[in-house]
Amino acid sequence: MAVLAVLHQDIWFWNNPEPYIFGFIPIGLAYHAAYSVAAAIIGVLAIKYAWPHELEAMAEESTDPSSSN
Repeated sequence: MAVLAVLHQDIWFWNNPEPYIFGFIPIGLAYHAAYSVAAAIIGVLAIKYAWPHELEAMAEESTDPSSSN
């Protein structure tokens, strides 16, 4: 995530839209599209591997109306 934060500052593409990706997409736009995909993948991995499932299970148990009997 820290690497993505540093890579988000794309000062190297500010003054020149060339080269064009696929002949029509400016390099800065293509860079941010790729950055967005990478951020989404990092988010999915963070949810999959770092989400506190045991805390979520405890919260669901405490709010379950059938467990209060």
